[in-house]
Amino acid sequence: MTTVLIADDQPLQRMGFRMLLEGTPGLTPVGEAGHGAEAVRLAAELRPDVVLMDIRMPGMDGLEATRRIIAAGGRTRVLIVTTFDLDEYAYEGLRSGASGFLLKDARPEELIAGIHAVATGDAVVAPSLTRRLLDAYAHQVLAPPGVPEAEDSRLRTLSDREREVLVAIGQGWTNTEIAERLVLTESTVKKHVGRVLAKIGARDRIQAVIMAYDAGLVRAKP
Repeated sequence: MTTVLIADDQPLQRMGFRMLLEGTPGLTPVGEAGHGAEAVRLAAELRPDVVLMDIRMPGMDGLEATRRIIAAGGRTRVLIVTTFDLDEYAYEGLRSGASGFLLKDARPEELIAGIHAVATGDAVVAPSLTRRLLDAYAHQVLAPPGVPEAEDSRLRTLSDREREVLVAIGQGWTNTEIAERLVLTESTVKKHVGRVLAKIGARDRIQAVIMAYDAGLVRAKP
């Protein structure tokens, strides 16, 4: 059973999420929060598998709430629910530790699939959308080009092949694309991806993409 905390300042939105969760086998709503501080408190108290996190909330917003929930080091994962006109906030949410994001108008089956994906450690954002999002907004939050940075010590734990795979992940390639371009089987790619995530301490593929950008292995388009 996957437990879910709903964090949204709109009562009708929370009710809609709750009804969907209650009507879906395997998902259980365990609490509701109307603002970020309440979401942080309830996440610590209830320890849900997933928090459905709105971004715009009074007081502490969803971004800060996400940072605090992830920083607490528990098992709870955060799925941000936003709209297309808030892409930059979605990116900040991913940087804050969220495992993905969906649009507010996502179909019920997409939301359910997203919750299950996040609960099992997968990323929700499709690689192609991740790539477009980072290309559009990475320059706003990453160090300016040309600023020298010490190589992330985690990179030294990777083999040459694993480094290649991390670059490919950072470019938004799917496992199928990685297999085709590096001439590997998909099963081998999956093993490499798993080892890369473990070595760099990334919870999911999205965090690996962000790490690749931060380390300078991939650069946003100008």
